Amino acid sequence: MDLSEPKVMGIINVTPDSFYTESRVQSEKALLSRADRMMEEGVDIFDVGGFSTRPGAEEITIIEELKRTIPAIEQLVKHAPTIPISVDTFRSPVALEAINHGAAMINDITAGEADPAMHRLVADHEVPYILMHMRGPVDQMMKNTHYDDVVLEVVDYLQKKISMLHELGAKDIIADPGLGFSKTLGQNYEIIRKFDYFNVLEVPLLVGASRKSMIYKFLESTPEKSLLGTNIIHFEALKKGARILRVHDVLEAKQTIKLYQQLEQ
Repeated sequence: MDLSEPKVMGIINVTPDSFYTESRVQSEKALLSRADRMMEEGVDIFDVGGFSTRPGAEEITIIEELKRTIPAIEQLVKHAPTIPISVDTFRSPVALEAINHGAAMINDITAGEADPAMHRLVADHEVPYILMHMRGPVDQMMKNTHYDDVVLEVVDYLQKKISMLHELGAKDIIADPGLGFSKTLGQNYEIIRKFDYFNVLEVPLLVGASRKSMIYKFLESTPEKSLLGTNIIHFEALKKGARILRVHDVLEAKQTIKLYQQLEQ
């Protein structure tokens, strides 16, 4: 995939409890309907997740995660064979099964911290890997928000992980600073203000701000009313080097990219 132009990753949550209700799909019909709409709007990548990481979400077994994600991936491969599929998981057995059933990318919110086998799997199978910054397990992440300098510390963390992956032979690495994960509201905005600092990593940058609490809490609103705020954050991240937008709303993300490109001419 050529990332010289920004791409849009469409979120497909095969979960009953993801924070944004409109992102949840609970049947094959709903899954394919969402996929069709995203394709009409110009999606570049599907991101399929079966484990909700919102605060307070129920932890599920690997078996349950597999039951949710693998059938969805199989259906998408048949229905939309030209759209690459990313699997949103931090468990290597789920990632392996997803790859075996057609997934082309791994999106790991723990950067291998939750499952040390993940990095070797990525290197051995030569799949693109999104590594994200977070501290601690999901249910403890908002207790780990103290930084002397949030931007420099997140850059340093990601750089060390990238070096480890390179030593194992992994090549196609994408970095995600982890907006909303182990970050206070103010720290999230500090990361966006200095998003260009992350270009020192010399890997493509992904931003995941879509309808998150950093937007709706600041605006005293709800996820459902946070699309405009999402687009503003996306535009700022694009100006500072973001190559992939991970979103709930594909059409609006594509429009944001188009306007950004027009203004950058």
